Amino acid sequence: MALYLIGDVQGCNAALQRLLDTISFSPSRDSLILLGDLVNRGPDSAGVLRRLMHLGPAARCLLGNHDLNLLAVAHGVRKPHRKDTLGGILDAPDRNTMLDWLRQQHMALLEKTGNEELLLIHAGVLPAWTAIKTIALAKEVEAVLQGNDLGEFLHQMYGNEPAGWSESLTGVARLRVIVNALTRLRFCTLEGEMEFETKEGASAAPAGCMPWFDVPGRQTAGVTVAFGHWSTLGWLHDRRDVISLDTGCVWGGCLSALKLGANSTLNELIQVKCEAAQKPG
Repeated sequence: MALYLIGDVQGCNAALQRLLDTISFSPSRDSLILLGDLVNRGPDSAGVLRRLMHLGPAARCLLGNHDLNLLAVAHGVRKPHRKDTLGGILDAPDRNTMLDWLRQQHMALLEKTGNEELLLIHAGVLPAWTAIKTIALAKEVEAVLQGNDLGEFLHQMYGNEPAGWSESLTGVARLRVIVNALTRLRFCTLEGEMEFETKEGASAAPAGCMPWFDVPGRQTAGVTVAFGHWSTLGWLHDRRDVISLDTGCVWGGCLSALKLGANSTLNELIQVKCEAAQKPG
């Protein structure tokens, strides 16, 4: 039995099929964890969701910013962006089945592999959060996404403030910080103030900011953190403590899977080349 982590698919269903074929994936034997951004910008988001739904418990999924955007568009909170490719879901006869399945997925997961702990998120974690705290905060958001007040929450979810974490935060402000960190974060300050404008690689950090995983004293430093979201970062060859698996499938890069070994030295990276579905900009 093998466990594979898969980076941002973003509606590239053909690439996902080729990757599963390449790893000889068997749902009766193996399992997948997809790190979010299952949909959008690629040509067949509906095909991706139907495939993952069909795999049942063999595929667990995180929610990324594009997945939350789909829920927001479906609830009339946002208008589709000019580059969005969500029509195949929104116009489908099984639209509600796909949307209901999507909102049951995870905001974060904590896995044990051998003697190591692995925290799985879509984008980032704030420096003050431990792995256990991250999971607890993720569950707060999951409860709202899966509850009866989803539409009301989506209307209030978007915004860049508060920019940092405080234990005193409550209500929508608290949930917004959690969502922004787990699905949007790339750079932050030493104090954990989030910056959302910069989308380039780690070397493009704005003044006073750094990649979230380089903040000294980060409370998740004792566990390995796997994430997607940051295609301009690419695969970090020289890091064992963080695993970056968004390798730009939708932009003509690769779709990546990491086969987890008994320890990090035995992990195996498998990639398939992808045709560009979008041009940056």
